[in-house]
Amino acid sequence: MIKNKSICVVVPAYNEEKLIGKVINTMPDFVDKIIVVDDNSSDNTVEIVKKYSSKNPDKFKLICHEVNQGVGAAIASGYKKAAELEYDITVVMAGDAQMDPNDLPRIVAPIVEKKADYVKGNRLFRGESWDMIPHYRYLGNSILSFFTKIASGYWHIADSQAGYTAISLAPLKKIDIDSIYKRYGMPNDLLITLNINNYVVKDVHIKPIYNIGERSGIKLHNVIPSISLLLIKGFFKRMLLKYVIRDFHPLILFYLLAFISLPCSLFFLFRTIYLYFILGSVPPTSFLLFWFLIISGFQSLFFAMWFDMDYNKNLK
Repeated sequence: MIKNKSICVVVPAYNEEKLIGKVINTMPDFVDKIIVVDDNSSDNTVEIVKKYSSKNPDKFKLICHEVNQGVGAAIASGYKKAAELEYDITVVMAGDAQMDPNDLPRIVAPIVEKKADYVKGNRLFRGESWDMIPHYRYLGNSILSFFTKIASGYWHIADSQAGYTAISLAPLKKIDIDSIYKRYGMPNDLLITLNINNYVVKDVHIKPIYNIGERSGIKLHNVIPSISLLLIKGFFKRMLLKYVIRDFHPLILFYLLAFISLPCSLFFLFRTIYLYFILGSVPPTSFLLFWFLIISGFQSLFFAMWFDMDYNKNLK
């Protein structure tokens, strides 16, 4: 416990026999419950966890999936059990030991102090991050983080793919955990859901840990398209629920104008280029329409984003 707040840590694990013991051994003493969710590992992960659990059965809970469902599903199983047991704060720490236990007090502090409902780690803004994180993952994460800002409405957050998080009991019991994306895009989808429900989210800088024997099954060429589609769907869902159904806001009109103007500007751009090569001259009407549409489109887009930032300024 910290200041009378009970702490539960969910540890999603898949084939982590080499590092799961390190995660458990380095867990801070103030953690009240450790829920390990094995996502149908084919190695000795379950047996190792059972050895620790037998020594302190009150502190451990092991959940085993019969089929592999993905890291998001493993976290969801842990979340549901933590909500059932009504722990005040539930933290997610992966079973690959890439999350520094020394950062855990700072991860939970904003919730303990009632300054946030959800806290996530941010590995990108430390001075050494560029040298410690594989460059392709750093860049891929940065791109996904930018689009997650737009989709989620949490413009102040970065490192959207960081799995080191903490959530308070209230949102954990309110949101539909089963509806959250079940694989690598879960943090992105969860942020969108939290924003729809107006929960406060904070970023906390954490230490990136790599090259300790962990194995990553993430392939950016597969992950980026799937998460991009997830973000597009989540964006329109948030716009509909938050700014149309619950409280109509003019930013919807600005986004709509941008989504009409920008594609139309491309039509007149291609038409201008085509006629230039066919006729040898540029029709002034098409040229003027291109510039009018692209300028008005970007202006509308930036106004919509600014309105969204302003509307959500109290959620940081």
